[in-house]
Amino acid sequence: MSEVIPEEVALFITERIENVAELEGLLILRQDPSRTWNPHTLATRLYISEEQSGAVLQALSQTGLAIVAEGETPQYRYGPESRELDRLVVRIAEIYSRHIVPVTNLIHSKAKHKVQGFADAFRIRKDDDEWPK
Repeated sequence: MSEVIPEEVALFITERIENVAELEGLLILRQDPSRTWNPHTLATRLYISEEQSGAVLQALSQTGLAIVAEGETPQYRYGPESRELDRLVVRIAEIYSRHIVPVTNLIHSKAKHKVQGFADAFRIRKDDDEWPK
């Protein structure tokens, strides 16, 4: 990992954060834990579509980082499932504020690795049995 990203932070990001919008959404929710957010309100802060921000909010709730209050329009608020997780998110916020490029590079490299793995699964090689002869 990077020298500026501690191992536990890097592990958290690689296991629980799929993209930069999720990380920034998490940090926005954390800024005011009592405030609720819906896809529209978060979309305006992240400058993404409501569909994308809805996916961000759902991902955060599914990974134990946000609490959802169902209703006509679901509302989400910051709500890590443990104190340890909250302390880790605080640490991530501090690191991200000082080292945005290495953190975003980590997130992007994770996505690039997944795409490459998917592409490799469909690569036909000359030594494969199904290669035309």
